[in-house]
Amino acid sequence: MKTFKALSLLLGYPSAELQHAMPGIGRVLREEGLIGADDLAGLDRLTGELGSGDLYDMQERYVLLFDRSRTLSLNLFEHVHGESRDRGGAMVDLLEMYRAGGFDLNGSELPDHLPVLLEYLSTRPLPDARGILADAGHILLALHERLERRETPYAAVLGALASLASADPATEDARALLSEADDDPEDLAALDAVWEEAQVTFGPDPDAGCPASRELLSRMAPAAAPAPGAPAN
Repeated sequence: MKTFKALSLLLGYPSAELQHAMPGIGRVLREEGLIGADDLAGLDRLTGELGSGDLYDMQERYVLLFDRSRTLSLNLFEHVHGESRDRGGAMVDLLEMYRAGGFDLNGSELPDHLPVLLEYLSTRPLPDARGILADAGHILLALHERLERRETPYAAVLGALASLASADPATEDARALLSEADDDPEDLAALDAVWEEAQVTFGPDPDAGCPASRELLSRMAPAAAPAPGAPAN
């Protein structure tokens, strides 16, 4: 589904190439017909700003939002596991799912990076893609609300994804994430201290993994058997 690829690009780091692609991205979102009118209006605003704004200003805004604010991280497992060992096991499972679906990661981003996941979804049948998003719906809702509070047009992407996932804000997981306080991207000293925690490793670990991450991933590739062998480096 091209819509998921288009949404993935909208969450990418702004570049001149991405600016030039905005008209085509907007056209895909309108023509494929997966996005509702309200969400589409917000996405039109974002594509307009990304297509015509000052590139350096947009890059600065992107870094402030997604790289300097942990509560807005686009790495999904950050919101589920933080820096715990469980995140490593969940990441290995995700890599195996990608490999089972014939999807290879070529960039430097982590497997749970939302734009990477959306690229994978663009290769899957729509019912499978919706099921994956539903499993991460509480995270999408939390990110959408936090971006709305900061009055950024990027909120439209998360709103569209939450709609595609039919995410329910009344679930226990959603309420827990929505109740968390935002961090302050302007408090650089505090954020540096948070990000300087121990780095997660993703090698095989017989004790890694937890029921929460297994449940999140359990429906991601219902038609594919787990790939054998060690995870990709």
